[in-house]
Amino acid sequence: MGAKTKVAPTKVASTKAAPTKAAPKKAARKPGKPEPQDRARILAAAIADVALEHKALHVEIIDVRGKVDYSDYVVVMSGRSDRQVNALGRNIEDDLKRLHDARCLGMEGMPSGTWLLMDYGDVIVHIFHEDTRGYYDLETLWMDAARVAVEH
Repeated sequence: MGAKTKVAPTKVASTKAAPTKAAPKKAARKPGKPEPQDRARILAAAIADVALEHKALHVEIIDVRGKVDYSDYVVVMSGRSDRQVNALGRNIEDDLKRLHDARCLGMEGMPSGTWLLMDYGDVIVHIFHEDTRGYYDLETLWMDAARVAVEH
């Protein structure tokens, strides 16, 4: 009988796919901290509330998500005088900073009091003197945009 030859074991190719890594889980949000879109809506509503507390006229929240890339909401309101327009701007800025830790990124038009523009990132605020608002007519510009209910 002949000598036995040793055969080295060979690896057999597996038909199983290599294990894949699971997609990373999203970090859990802290309870009480709203999603960014919700935060913008809450901020817009807070701006409207402060404006109404300080006697703003014709307050509207316009939902411009998907229509522009610079903002989610536009809040439009009027004041009866240049002094009221400026006071509305100051009160909105102070109250939002104090109550919601929201900082105004920029403000234009403060001294004149005919049109004040405030930038809160995802929310833009227009405060018009009531005589000036009709001239610019922003509501017609955003006629096809949804409105968020404001309780007067």
